[in-house]
Amino acid sequence: MRSCHPGAPAGQSDALPSVQGTLPHFIQEPEDAYIVKSNPIKLRCRATPALQIFFKCNGEWVHQNEHASQEYKDLNTGLKVREVMINVSRQQVEDFHGPEDYWCLCVAWSHLGTSKSRKATVRIAYLRKNFEQDPQGKEVPINGMIVLHCRPPEGVPAAEVEWLKNDELVSSLTDDNLDTRADYNLIINEARLSDSGNYTCLASNIVAKRRSATAAVIVYVNGGWSLWTEWSACSAPCGRGIQKRSRTCTNPAPLNGGAFCEGMSVQKITCNALCPIDGGWDEWSEWTVCSSQCERQRSRECNSPAPRHRGKMCEGNSKATENCTDGLCTQNMESSIDVALYSGLGAGIVAVVILVVAVMLYRKNHSDYGVDVIDSSALTGGFQSFNFKTTRQGNPLLLNSSMPPDMTVGRTYSTPLCFHDSADKELFDPLPDIKVKVQSSFMVSLGVAERAEFHTKAPSESYPQDLGCDFCSTVDKRKKGPLTLNGPFNSSREQLRTSGVFGHMGGQLVVPNTGVSLLVPHGAVAENMSWEMYMVINQGEASAQTLEECEILLGPEVTYGPSGLDLFCPVAMTIAHCAEVNAENWNIQLKRKTQDCKWEEVMSAEEESTSCYCLMDSSSCHLLLDQPGSYALVGEPLTQAAVKRLKLAVFGSVESGSMSYSLRVYCVDDTPHAFQGVVAAERSRGGQLLEEPKMLPFRANTFNLQVSIQDVPQFLWSIKPFTTCQEFSFPQVWCSNQQPLHCAFSLERYSPATTQLSCKISVRQVKGHEQILQVYTAVAKGEKELVPFFMQTDCMVTSQTGPKAFKIPLSIRQRICATFDTANSKGKDWQLLAQKLHLDRNLGYFAKQRSPSAVILSLWEARHQETADLDSLASALEEIGKIHSRSSPKEPDEAEPDLNHTQAGGLYGTGQPAAPEGQDCVPEYTG
Repeated sequence: MRSCHPGAPAGQSDALPSVQGTLPHFIQEPEDAYIVKSNPIKLRCRATPALQIFFKCNGEWVHQNEHASQEYKDLNTGLKVREVMINVSRQQVEDFHGPEDYWCLCVAWSHLGTSKSRKATVRIAYLRKNFEQDPQGKEVPINGMIVLHCRPPEGVPAAEVEWLKNDELVSSLTDDNLDTRADYNLIINEARLSDSGNYTCLASNIVAKRRSATAAVIVYVNGGWSLWTEWSACSAPCGRGIQKRSRTCTNPAPLNGGAFCEGMSVQKITCNALCPIDGGWDEWSEWTVCSSQCERQRSRECNSPAPRHRGKMCEGNSKATENCTDGLCTQNMESSIDVALYSGLGAGIVAVVILVVAVMLYRKNHSDYGVDVIDSSALTGGFQSFNFKTTRQGNPLLLNSSMPPDMTVGRTYSTPLCFHDSADKELFDPLPDIKVKVQSSFMVSLGVAERAEFHTKAPSESYPQDLGCDFCSTVDKRKKGPLTLNGPFNSSREQLRTSGVFGHMGGQLVVPNTGVSLLVPHGAVAENMSWEMYMVINQGEASAQTLEECEILLGPEVTYGPSGLDLFCPVAMTIAHCAEVNAENWNIQLKRKTQDCKWEEVMSAEEESTSCYCLMDSSSCHLLLDQPGSYALVGEPLTQAAVKRLKLAVFGSVESGSMSYSLRVYCVDDTPHAFQGVVAAERSRGGQLLEEPKMLPFRANTFNLQVSIQDVPQFLWSIKPFTTCQEFSFPQVWCSNQQPLHCAFSLERYSPATTQLSCKISVRQVKGHEQILQVYTAVAKGEKELVPFFMQTDCMVTSQTGPKAFKIPLSIRQRICATFDTANSKGKDWQLLAQKLHLDRNLGYFAKQRSPSAVILSLWEARHQETADLDSLASALEEIGKIHSRSSPKEPDEAEPDLNHTQAGGLYGTGQPAAPEGQDCVPEYTG
């Protein structure tokens, strides 16, 4: 209700006129208030002396009926005090639409005039749900600064912010390391391990409380190396051994995901322990003259050899005495004779002692001089004690195989596709004792690794290398042609071409050390016939035609023949490949060369086909082929996660100048055949394999391959600036198509006294994997003539015919075929055999064969030719027998086949008769 008071002073048209004197005095004025939810608020005024008090809200007088007033006497002053109260609802505030917030004030009257109170605002309180900025998790090193940002939700009144750690309130008042005053943020000045936890920003006002998303804070500690331990004793009590020292990543130990220490935790050096030499007796001296006591003596010395280096003394007596008159002693010899004898002996002994002392002094003086000369080489280049390790055992390419294997990430490629006919030979001289650590420099020459020109009977065409993709089409044409390393290859025809005459019994062809073989099953050739079959790995220049899209070669191009070959069942060919097989990342296809030297697709590795069969293992592809010709395995990357394996190897040799040493790093597709090109080239130039070859996964992510030399000593070798790192472009590596890439580092020492070289070769793909090749080698000339680093240790038998070429004996093979190929065999059909042998894909190919079981066994033979183990086959047959015995109980008058029999007659016996001789691939069906 609004009233009119005409006597109000100027500027207050609604106020009563004021007069001189005491005006009403407000003891309590209305305060700002917030409406929470739908609850009204109360505004109060108290004044004295006052006849009336009314509220005025938003310039309008509040109706008298809405006021609640009372009057009482102040006991202290004796004055009357009037108190007035009104309610303000949420609806009133929401209905007000003005430029300001909703406001109210009090006007008090007395006989002397009016007084106004302060304005009190009334607002609706709220707090929104979503934070304008949530704190974010952080990982920080110890002693680092942590800043967690938080902006609370919008609200009236403005929200206050607190911080929780693991749901416990944190405050800067109790921890000087914390600061919560800076614009709602939480600052930890120096991170401690105890500061790790889950942090939450808590915003609250009179309406509600809101929690932000939790921010995980991890304070980590990077590891640090402890001090090296003392060198251990030499591992060999006699001869060449190893000394070790170690350190641990405990100073401090990595915590909360901190980085592990970089570098080696164990260092090794070679040592030589002097072997004990046991003493041996000289020949007895002549007997002395018979003495006056009728005795004679003889003696011997323990100096053949003399005991040295903790060796044992001679066992037995050094003197012998016997009666020289057979007991008939006369004792009439003159004493003067004894005096002369003993005087002569004494003089002789003194002369021998003087001579021995003189010789020892002479040797000692010359030995000391020799040590000074050797050790003085360290003064010219800043002597440091590096540690060297010998090469690992097991690889015939390495200079020394006396050490146990080093279990690194890299893998070595075994080449079991060979018929062993002799024991392994000792190929290489051991490394010399290594005591000095060197530093080096080098020059770099970059090039695509050169391919040897193998002389074979293969056609000149090889699989196309020029890909249709952009990244492959950018490869320099000059780098795609055949290049030749320094010196010709000495590879023989037998390494790349093999042949043999096969009859009805079948056999196997192998191209040694290439991962390529051909299995001709028993019965594939008709009886009373024979074929001269051959297999060639083509080494000619690339065909002019290009591969489609992004295809690359994954293995060598292989031809088998002759072209008019007519067989009753397919042959099994094995080709090594370099792909990390994954159907999501690769499209792998088998292609065959047509008569007009074009390439046509035969099948995809993931598709089913009745024309041929393709089984992809991790490192080999097994093919069942009916038609002779040239075949190649090609791959197209479908994603950037596609990986092909590279084999990395480092070779070294002394260059023409005695002060220079060359390191050559090869990157080649990880197949045995591709690596043979490197082996042949290095063998021709006298190179030595300095480290076990390692495998590097190379991804199709278009990033380049970097090769760098590291940890090269700098005081004993010269170094050319800016030549420590080389880079192969992605197309060079990805589209190498079985051709090796290499780069060379040329190092030159300052002094001929520098005889050892130690460094690391890092090979890494940008944003990909990395491998380290550790080089420890002697570079001195003239120590002894080095044996060439590579010699063919595998057997050179390239073909075998008859039963000895197969793992499964012929009689067992025939019984298996008779059992599983015969119709109505109570579930023991060839499909169950394929399932138990893990060959149960593309069953349509087996179904069209005359004997599905024989083809399945041929594929099993090709797949397991390197293991020569029949356990997996026997286990599968045993499991089939158990399934059969459970599913079909035998009749009382029916003999149950024994599938578990392993006597000399075979792995098992069956109820079926053995197939007739010669009916392996073509069994007779009886309905």
